[in-house]
Amino acid sequence: MSQSTIRAALEAALFSLTPAIDTAWQNVPYTPVTGRAYQAAYLLPAEPANHSMGDGSRQESGIFQVSLLYPPGQGTAAAGARAEMIRELFHRGASFTKGDLTVQIERTPEIASGREEGDRWMVPVKIRWFCNL
Repeated sequence: MSQSTIRAALEAALFSLTPAIDTAWQNVPYTPVTGRAYQAAYLLPAEPANHSMGDGSRQESGIFQVSLLYPPGQGTAAAGARAEMIRELFHRGASFTKGDLTVQIERTPEIASGREEGDRWMVPVKIRWFCNL
């Protein structure tokens, strides 16, 4: 249950960004539109941490990766600007709540180098998060 709630909290935050662009969610059919940018969102959980014995508490953590996919031949500015918007939204110390669960952003998101991927220019943004349960 916690993984789906964590995913929902992070996806809702990403969905709130304006201007909106198409989003490919994990395990949901999506067909890219020629000439139009989109983002693909992935929840990449890490191994849970157990800081104490017996009380059932744990810390979930991982990366919420947003891959920005832009049409080729248009330069890097638009993808770079969107990456900065995501970095600002998911800034270090930000928190996102869904129900009684709060997901916190552990570090400033990493904007990796862009690269060609298929017929797109792709810029990955890695958002490191944790949630105490």
